Amino acid sequence: MGKNELTPLGVASLALLAEAPMHPYEMYQVLMARHEDRLIKVRPGTLYHAVGRLEVSGLVEALGTAREGNRPERTTYRITDAGHEALDRRLRDMLSTPVNEYPTFPHAIAEAHHLPADAVTGLLEQRLVALDLDLDFLVRGEAAVTAKGLERKFWIDVKYQQAMLRTEIAWIRELLLELSSGQLPWDNPQPTPSELSNQPKESLGKRN
Repeated sequence: MGKNELTPLGVASLALLAEAPMHPYEMYQVLMARHEDRLIKVRPGTLYHAVGRLEVSGLVEALGTAREGNRPERTTYRITDAGHEALDRRLRDMLSTPVNEYPTFPHAIAEAHHLPADAVTGLLEQRLVALDLDLDFLVRGEAAVTAKGLERKFWIDVKYQQAMLRTEIAWIRELLLELSSGQLPWDNPQPTPSELSNQPKESLGKRN
């Protein structure tokens, strides 16, 4: 498996198995307990599939299968030497090389001029509410891990996410001030065909 084929879930799986051997369901529980679903898309089924791909590629290996009570048999895996090397290589690449991940929000902002100013304002205010909730969650998360005495190197991503959220929140608030004050002129877009068909003839053209 080349470094470009190691998916985010593959990286997370190898990182967990670098800590200790686990079975996939245990890996899923740890990921959810750490709220890493905020960083990667993870479901039990996709995690099992990811571990299977890692095994086929020789990056992890099965230690054995066990059954607890009436639960299905579960196979425990550990990372191999090749897995350690692949994880190290991929992490170095991810840390050093910026990648355009085509985020949705910048694209939406670039095309926001297609909506009326009041609609843009309302939608951005709605986004601010959600961002404030996300930031509050991360702040409480930081307090929780700090109280547990967990070394900061294990949760520096929380500080990064906080910084990114605060930056976006500040930027949106500044944009809303520009819109409300008229500092940023915002000509309303041309009406859509459906809007034209629903408007009285004498009102056509007033939108601009």
